[in-house]
Amino acid sequence: MSNEVKELLITFEEWIQFVQSLQDQSEEFWHSSIEAGKWTIKDIVCHIMLWDKFFYEEAIHKIASGKSITLKHTDYDEFNNKAVVYAKTITISELVGETVSYREKISSAIRVMPEEIINQNFKDGDGNDFNVTQYLKDFIWHDQHHMNQITSLR
Repeated sequence: MSNEVKELLITFEEWIQFVQSLQDQSEEFWHSSIEAGKWTIKDIVCHIMLWDKFFYEEAIHKIASGKSITLKHTDYDEFNNKAVVYAKTITISELVGETVSYREKISSAIRVMPEEIINQNFKDGDGNDFNVTQYLKDFIWHDQHHMNQITSLR
């Protein structure tokens, strides 16, 4: 595995420690909004967890298993709205557990992939390229965006 991918995985896994550091925060904190009329902390964490679940099940696990990826473009607003609804149905502890579980599954699957698989462009269910390294870069940016929002509230 290249140093670049190792470093990307270390940064990608920072989300795990970040969410675990929030676990002991009050219910009030978890249910506070990043801005009036915007998502709560719990909504944000749930949103990322469900994206992790989606990418793990539809792409990363498939690649690691030598199967075709089934990832297809999805309506982001609809997906994110479902995350907000799902966040209302689970406890903070359950959410933290699911968040850690899916992020660890993704990292573990990538860590055992041969370098040529990590660097390969795969076709997703829509015929678009999917590349593991680019996926990590995109989601690290996404994680850091939300971590900065949450950290500003502490």
